[in-house]
Amino acid sequence: MFRWPALTVALTLAALAAGPADAAAPRNKNSADKGEVSYKWTDEKGVVHYGDHVPPEYAKSERAVLNQDGVVIRRLEAEKTPEQRAADALRDRDIEARRQHDRFLLTTYTSVKDIETLRDQRLEQIVGQSASARQYVDSLNTRLAGLQAKAQLFRPYSSDESARRMPDDLAADLVRTVSELRAQNNILLSKQQEHDGVARQFQSDMDRFVELQQGRTAPR
Repeated sequence: MFRWPALTVALTLAALAAGPADAAAPRNKNSADKGEVSYKWTDEKGVVHYGDHVPPEYAKSERAVLNQDGVVIRRLEAEKTPEQRAADALRDRDIEARRQHDRFLLTTYTSVKDIETLRDQRLEQIVGQSASARQYVDSLNTRLAGLQAKAQLFRPYSSDESARRMPDDLAADLVRTVSELRAQNNILLSKQQEHDGVARQFQSDMDRFVELQQGRTAPR
């Protein structure tokens, strides 16, 4: 009767016990696909840590995901503070406002000349308003000079010992005129500031329009 050599039998039994070659030790599918086997984070003292999970106290901090070779494959940003979120929202609104203004420029004007024409109209309007305010200021100054001359006839401005006390209506008129003169001077100042601001804004619009037309930059 034929007998298998003892060494051959032993090898055969070992192969059967091991199972098919594909039946290797199972691996976590997600870890095998993504290589996400560890995390890296920094504590409040600046010390870098590694581990298979991030402690709860650092779960909202910036951390990195490493593959089996220790290479960073993804970064997880730290949770933002309310102040940071508000700053981001403000920045996003500013970016969107600039984009809308670019679209406005491109859809409203056909040339720099169009912008210049509108600028001149706006500035002319402000100049006219300033001229009216200046005329009113001149009339107020004339009126104030007359009231002050009358006030010199009464106490406490008159040096005449027999002078009467200044009438209440004259004192009230002086106060009203001085107050109105101050208000009108403030209006004149604001109109000058408005004039300068409008001129700057239109110049900025013309510069930006030229950039957009020449294609040097895309709409913001």
